[in-house]
Amino acid sequence: MNRLALRTLSCAVLMSLALAGGVQAQSAAPAAPGLPDFTGIVQKNAPAVVHVEAKYSGKKQVRGRGAQRGMPDTPDDDDPQMEMFRRFFGMPQMPSPEEQQHTSLGSGFIISGDGYILTNNHVVDGADTVTVRLQDRRTLAAKVVGSDPQYDIALLKVDAKGGLPAVSIGDSRALKPGQWVLAIGSPFGFDYTVTQGIVSAVGRNLGNQDQPYTSFIQTDVPINRGNSGGPLFDLQGRVVGVNSQIYSNTGGYQGVAFSIPIDVAMSVVKQIKEKGYVSRGQLGVMVQPISDDIAKAFKLDGGSGAVVTQVTKGSPAEKAGLHAGDVILAFNGQSINSSVDLPPLVGQTPPGSKATLQILRDGKKQDVTVTVGEMPRDRNAVLASSDADQPAGHAGSAALGLTVQDLDSDTREQLGLKAGEGVAIGNVTGAVAARAGLQPGDVILMVNQKKVGSAAAFREATKDAKPGDTVLLLVRHGDQSGFIGLTVPGGKDE
Repeated sequence: MNRLALRTLSCAVLMSLALAGGVQAQSAAPAAPGLPDFTGIVQKNAPAVVHVEAKYSGKKQVRGRGAQRGMPDTPDDDDPQMEMFRRFFGMPQMPSPEEQQHTSLGSGFIISGDGYILTNNHVVDGADTVTVRLQDRRTLAAKVVGSDPQYDIALLKVDAKGGLPAVSIGDSRALKPGQWVLAIGSPFGFDYTVTQGIVSAVGRNLGNQDQPYTSFIQTDVPINRGNSGGPLFDLQGRVVGVNSQIYSNTGGYQGVAFSIPIDVAMSVVKQIKEKGYVSRGQLGVMVQPISDDIAKAFKLDGGSGAVVTQVTKGSPAEKAGLHAGDVILAFNGQSINSSVDLPPLVGQTPPGSKATLQILRDGKKQDVTVTVGEMPRDRNAVLASSDADQPAGHAGSAALGLTVQDLDSDTREQLGLKAGEGVAIGNVTGAVAARAGLQPGDVILMVNQKKVGSAAAFREATKDAKPGDTVLLLVRHGDQSGFIGLTVPGGKDE
């Protein structure tokens, strides 16, 4: 057989394997002495890994925490050496550039047999429809229950008749550099691709303003577009991370990958289920790194710590007596090696709880107790919506292609609204609402020129909307308000 024939055969075999959803080994050769055998982990956990497909009515509008968002998927022509973080929107189906603008692919994994699935927020952000494909080739419609752009986590839900296989959750806090880890996902659309490597570092803060509250797991596991949202396993077959980013100047894997610790991800899940949103702690300080000159001026032995440059008026930090010039050396007993170490520790502290800061002031160390406040809520997060509140076949918000959620008193205060004013858009599920520019976190103040102050009032105001009817909404987006008309799909003009 000539070389051309061999090459053609190889391509045909690879394509058939990819379409079949992965390679099924006929017999497993024993692992080399001293090296781990991953076959048991893969066989046990692959059925709980899913392929995620998100579709959009128009060109994808990346919202929320950014794509570092706006960064190109190819190197900057003006600066070919520039390295950048890239989100994986997956490998869009390739028939045409137009279709590429309307579909993105990623990975996810089932965390409970009743159909809850974890993935990245950036995989499904702003999607009109989301579907997941299981290893047995079933395709199920998925609902975005809630998401948090800051942590880049989204919680999906599918109808799980008869139950689904689920992963085991590990402890990312126990990870150490040098440990073996394994990823399963769909890079470039190749389902159930298995890659392995080691933990390169833990507690890695990327220092970007896009995601300052996450201390990532850094690995050398080969990760590419489409792996986003997939699981990172330890040698016990437990999920320890959610694959999220790479560091690259080409758009492809270059040996440095980052995963969100599973402890952070499961905290997001718990809060979405219990409260419908994710809260973060806040001190109310601005800090900066300690340079050599600053360390010399403060008479510090090294450059560890975060120097306070500003204290917000009325903040927990001000109430605790902190002021500019204090150097924060530790938070609840955890050393602050750099200023970027502080936000994740504070952000993951429950609001209302007390924390102990070790600070350096006037050359002397002292402990300060502070009651942690709550970070203003991320208005780009998708609030959890309640199916129980919206009966099947309900013509109101479901027909308009959106879900709504009550505003609590704190959120109303942040937005400058009075009691009984407005409801928040939790999720945009239909093309009409998406084309109108409605986004999760927008506040609906009026329906057909009548004020609405609760989800129940909104449903009452929209319950009689029929196909072809136009519903007039007064919507507040940021600090601006405007009227938007939504025509219920199914009328003569559709």
